Formats: sequence, C-alpha cells, structure tokens
Amino acid sequence: MRRVTVALAALGVLAAAPGVASAAPADGPVPPGPVALDNPEFTANVMAPLKVTDWADFEADLEAVAAYGVQAVSVDVWWGDVEGAADNEFDWGYYDRVFELITAEGLDLAPILSFHQAGGNVGDDYTSLLPSWLWEKYAAVSYRGIVLGPTGLQHRSEQGNHSAESVQGWADQVVMGEYRDFTRAFTEQYGDRYAQDVVEVNVSLGPSGELRYPSYNQHDEGTGYPTRGALQSYSPLAVQDLRSEVLHRYGSLERINEAWGTDLASVQEIGPPEDADAFFAGRDYLDTQYGRDFVDWYNGSLVEHGERVLWTVIDALGEDFPAADIGYKVPGIHWSMTHPVHPRATEVTTGLVQTSVDLDSWATGHGYARVVELANRFDGGPREVVMHFTALEMDDNPGEPAYSLAQTLVGWIGDYAHRAGVELKGENALAGGVRTDEGWDNIEEAFEMWGYLGLTVLRMDDVAEGTGADRYAQFIKTYDPDV
Repeated sequence: MRRVTVALAALGVLAAAPGVASAAPADGPVPPGPVALDNPEFTANVMAPLKVTDWADFEADLEAVAAYGVQAVSVDVWWGDVEGAADNEFDWGYYDRVFELITAEGLDLAPILSFHQAGGNVGDDYTSLLPSWLWEKYAAVSYRGIVLGPTGLQHRSEQGNHSAESVQGWADQVVMGEYRDFTRAFTEQYGDRYAQDVVEVNVSLGPSGELRYPSYNQHDEGTGYPTRGALQSYSPLAVQDLRSEVLHRYGSLERINEAWGTDLASVQEIGPPEDADAFFAGRDYLDTQYGRDFVDWYNGSLVEHGERVLWTVIDALGEDFPAADIGYKVPGIHWSMTHPVHPRATEVTTGLVQTSVDLDSWATGHGYARVVELANRFDGGPREVVMHFTALEMDDNPGEPAYSLAQTLVGWIGDYAHRAGVELKGENALAGGVRTDEGWDNIEEAFEMWGYLGLTVLRMDDVAEGTGADRYAQFIKTYDPDV
C-alpha cells in the first residue's frame, strides 16, 4: 500500500495569488487519525442499483450485506420517475417495494432526493430524465427581467450548449417550490411508515447528485476525463448574476476597470471569458484579477446554490424522520491537477475551488474551503449536515495524461474538514475500486489518517460477495466492534 504523499512539489507550477502570502512553515497537515474508531457516528452503507430490475438478485444482495454489518442502503429517488407524468402527480409504487425489501432485512434507509438526470455518466446503466413538464411550465416565466424560454432553467456552456441534467443554480428561486413540493410529498408517503428507519436524507445538488457544474458531461464535446472540462456560466441568468456581483463588489464600472486593467464601456460588457481556451492556457484564471474574480463568483454561486436547496429540503422535511441527518456529495475531481499548462483547471470548471486563495495552502483547504464549510452554514439548525467525498479508493497518477492527485486530494479534504469541524464521510468513485485489495487499502488509509467517519460503497452488488464483501466485512469490524 502506498502511503499518502502530499504532492505540493508537483503543484510547484502554482504561485500564491497576488496579495496572498505563501503558506508559512506551520501551515501543514493535521491528520486527525481514525476518528471513526469506536465512534457511535460511524456509518457503513451501500448504494442500491440506479434502478432495480432483478428483484431476486437485489434481495440476495441485501441479505448478504446485512449479514456482515452494513447498516443502511442509499437509494436514488428519481424526480423524473416519481413526478414525471405530470406536475404534482406522484407515483411511489417502485419505492414502496424497494423500501419494504430493505427494511425487511433490518437495514436502514438513506434516500437521495435525486433532482438530477440518471444516464449519460460513468457507470450509469439506467436513464431517468427530469420531468418534461418542468421546462414547459417555466418557459414563459420572466425572472429578473429575462423570459426564460425552453432552456432558461438549464446551464449553458462555453460551447453554447445546454444541459438538461439538472436545473442551474441561477434559477433556484424559480423552481424552489418544486423541490419543496417533492420533499413534502416524500414525507407524506413515508414519514409515518419509516419514521425511525431513515438515517440520512442525501440531497442532489447537481449532475450525478453532486455539488458541481456539468462541466465534463455529454452535452459538450471533448470535455470528458481527463480534459479541463468546460465552463457552464453562459446562460442569461448566469451572466446577469455575474454583472450584479461584480458591480456590488466594486461599486462602479470605473473601479472595475481599474481593478481589471480594462476599458469596458458599459456594464453589459462584463461577462464570462469570451475565449475560455485562452483563459486557461494563458493562466488568466490564476494570474489576473478578472480571472480570480470570475472564479470566485463561479465557485460562490455553486456553494450558495447548495445552501438554498439544502435549506429548502430541511424546511420541507419538518419534524419527519427525526433521526435523519442531511447529506451532500462533493466529487473527487482529481485530474488535470498537475497539468503543466492549466493546473487545477478541471476543479475550476466544475466550480469546486477558488483561485483568489493560495491553492498550495492547507489553511485554505487547497481552494476547497467554501465547499467544505457549506456544512457549517447549518450549525444550530434542526439537522446535522454531513459532507460526502468521493474517490477514496484511487491512487495518485500525476503523469500524463491524467495529471491526477486523487489520493492526495482525499487527504486535503480530510484535513480541512477536520480543521473546520465538518463531519465527513466517503465513497469510492468507481465500482471496480472495491473489488480489489489495492482499492480497499486506499480506503482504509483515508480512515486511518484523514478522519473520515463513514463509508457508502458504490454499489451493493460489488460488496455482496468476493473480495468486496470480505474487505468490507473486515473494515466494519475494525470500526464497529459490536458487529
């Protein structure tokens, strides 16, 4: 097993942002160690299939994982399946059966309110589109002076393409009632029946249920792994929000021009990068005030979207499922990190990092501070909010073409979550990772060193037998000796 190595040397291509001091010698990792050990908050869960088609296999897998100590099953509750026929018409029949089978094995429920599309991403073997009536319902709506039209709720990329995988955060205020109504319908259906069985409600905040932009998704060309992806901030609502944010920050067009070294003639000339390739190839996102301001807004918009949706779901849940925490997932975007031309660019296009802070610094979470500390915005509220992070099974691969620091990133996130007092749980990114001893060695290392408190395995059938089952059973015994 390769020990975690923090690849700051590999990131030597990055300099601290102007005006931000380089990390002091005392700025280093604070490995919290195995906080899950004998911790009553430790959780060991599995993910159900995107859609159960073989019910006999599903029941057999449930029996197998329950036998060695798995606690709960995470289930995507697809918006497009439940409310796809018509607005406010809900069909819960499939979930009635799924939840009954899970709880019959003595397993708890960890439903995901899946306000995103299934299909089109790595590992997807099922397709469920967002409700078609959604786009039609709001097409004629005017929001912030903009008539939305058929694509007005969707992200628009630097390539000019629209993504229908999830609703863009800049349209939250338009559709928030839909998220609220869906959550309330869920509680009406299951609040009494499974009041004590639901241990977490995970909330989809973007594509694949993750807090990110659809920057490497199928609507754009040439943006998949291991490219930098594509910026997704070109919709009219996004551009308008950028202009408002920049004006609020600087106060006038004159001061904007002074800060950016530009000669913009009107506010209407403020926008996302006109040439995104040049924006990254020329390091504008790192080295110019315009670039850092843009990335700060892009990242901040994503985090604010997460906060709005999470609060909406928390309020809609009310007092139902009193034992349930709220979870959100952050993907391990591990590639392009050491790229010689545009380091950390994929994390930028997905919206996960700021570039106005020192990306080499542990004190800033290597740019992830705001994403991690989203959980702390709910301190003192009615629910504990938990962050989930993926890619725990992966190795670093800093060379061409991946330029990946996956294992290092797991450590960065663990360290900063510990500093920030955020409850952190983990997942594997790819199903194959839990079929190998090497993948499990990396998962165990994350728990031994970096303070991860729970694990959700993608997917249940990968740990129902063989190496996956053997290693998960051993893992659970380590952290939950009462099993």
